[in-house]
Amino acid sequence: MASNYVYVTYIRSTPAEVWSALMKPEFMRQYWFGVHFETDWKPGSPWKMLYPNGTMTDHGQVLECVPQKRIVLSWHNDWNPEFAAEGEARCVIEIAPDRGAVRLSIQHSMERNGAKLIEAVSGGWPRILSNLKSLLETGSVVLTPEAAGKPAAAKTN
Repeated sequence: MASNYVYVTYIRSTPAEVWSALMKPEFMRQYWFGVHFETDWKPGSPWKMLYPNGTMTDHGQVLECVPQKRIVLSWHNDWNPEFAAEGEARCVIEIAPDRGAVRLSIQHSMERNGAKLIEAVSGGWPRILSNLKSLLETGSVVLTPEAAGKPAAAKTN
């Protein structure tokens, strides 16, 4: 049996603006508590997620990338040994126009029953996507890194 987490939100924006927010590291840092992706977003390319101090939090491969519609990533955690030992997960991000808004869905799954990584991302994705939604709609985030309880490895001096 697999572990699966799905989160859906609706954002008053356009698919192009949501896509841009997901792709641009400087924008991503604003809603993802200082973290950003480093990749060229081409299928087959590696990606890594970095804390502000340069520490890698997660990595994987871009499996699919359809601009303004869909991103599929293999996902491996690097900062937590217990999560890392569970192996590879899969993350599917989908963007679709919906009645004057954008439907943004995230599905994070793993072929492992009771995966601790999936349990952890089920707490993280709502915070990240709430910040993204708020930033796109109002120009500011809901949660700061301190309010979100960022991991110690993310702290910079």
